[in-house]
Amino acid sequence: MPALVLLGAQWGDEGKGKATDLLGGSVDYVVRYQGGNNAGHTVVVGDQKYALHLLPSGILSPGCTPVIGNGVVVDPAVLLSELSGLNERGVDTSKLLISGNAHLITPYNITVDKVTERFLGKRKIGTTGRGIGPTYADKINRTGIRVQDLFDESILHQKVEAALDFKNQVLAKLYNHRAVVAEQVVEEMLSYADQIKGYVADTTLLLNNAIDDGKVVLFEGGQGTLLDVDHGTYPFVTSSNPTAGGACTGAGVGPTKISRVIGILKAYTTRVGAGPFPTELFDADGEALRTIGGERGVTTGRDRRCGWFDAVIARYATRVNGLTDFFLTKLDVLTGWEQIPVCVAYEIDGKRVEELPYSQTDFHHAKPVYETLPGWSEDITKAKTFAELPKNAQAYVKALEEMSGAPISAIGVGPGRDETIQINSFLD
Repeated sequence: MPALVLLGAQWGDEGKGKATDLLGGSVDYVVRYQGGNNAGHTVVVGDQKYALHLLPSGILSPGCTPVIGNGVVVDPAVLLSELSGLNERGVDTSKLLISGNAHLITPYNITVDKVTERFLGKRKIGTTGRGIGPTYADKINRTGIRVQDLFDESILHQKVEAALDFKNQVLAKLYNHRAVVAEQVVEEMLSYADQIKGYVADTTLLLNNAIDDGKVVLFEGGQGTLLDVDHGTYPFVTSSNPTAGGACTGAGVGPTKISRVIGILKAYTTRVGAGPFPTELFDADGEALRTIGGERGVTTGRDRRCGWFDAVIARYATRVNGLTDFFLTKLDVLTGWEQIPVCVAYEIDGKRVEELPYSQTDFHHAKPVYETLPGWSEDITKAKTFAELPKNAQAYVKALEEMSGAPISAIGVGPGRDETIQINSFLD
């Protein structure tokens, strides 16, 4: 049975939660492999809506084991709050597993994130202010605090003091901010230890054994391809690798064990935060997409920037992730437009460019080249097969598939759990 990677093929917010949830009944493990509570996804089950931020979507699927991998940064307060909220709604969270090697977001990481972003002013990146970037910076600088450190008070105290020796100098002398007291940080972090300890495991060993035993393991990325720190619209990116390669490092599973890579595409394009966005709309169409699509960040609460579908980005996502399939979401949002523009290339300095430019300067100056496809007015939310879609909707999907470079194997035609058309199985 396969090991699958499921990831966003645009700037995030594509509907990965719906796709993960669709597969949840057939999957034994769902693994978050990067990011933190800066990612958010909404899953609708019946008449219940769940907003998840840190927890894998598989936590809503009975029989599925949700795993937080070593590549995730964990805010323990957010984790426990999210678990408590689900428990109060009758969701069984007892099967959750957390890598002891995952790094912890500390109070001083959050302080540094907020202070730094304010200091940048007009040059700010648009972070969520949740300490994600500073925690990954600590990880790379080898001054981070890991989950396993919660269970050794002496080691925890040494590491917190070592981190604050430098950070307090920066906070006080550069940002005119009061110093953080190490003892207070240690006390707060230790208060989480007993509540978290029962979830901690050697998840790398567990996942490799599961794959070897024929279990179905789904690796779930947060954010999206264009927010990858290496392959995204740098510096307007997240601090980790949502692309497919990040699943291997963020979960400790070798690339030869990955059998399928599924990219989630929204039928139009959105992004949150600053940075270039060639197809962004500033007119009534953009506002209509935002309103009809409910385009407000699950985690940030910020309105998403909206634009038409960008096939250049989709092709890029296919290339850097090695995508084998697409899951197209929110096709129903486009119902009602007589004509639907699709970006098929860019114009940069008077030249047509059909691949994503590697130069940040060129991408900032890219102008979309559109082809217009006929729209449809029929309600598609009840469609169960591809043949039940209006002809123009079918043509739109086929055009996007051809432009994007990988087969569209499933289509979201509404927000509900069962409002999905499956064309090809992801588990073959």
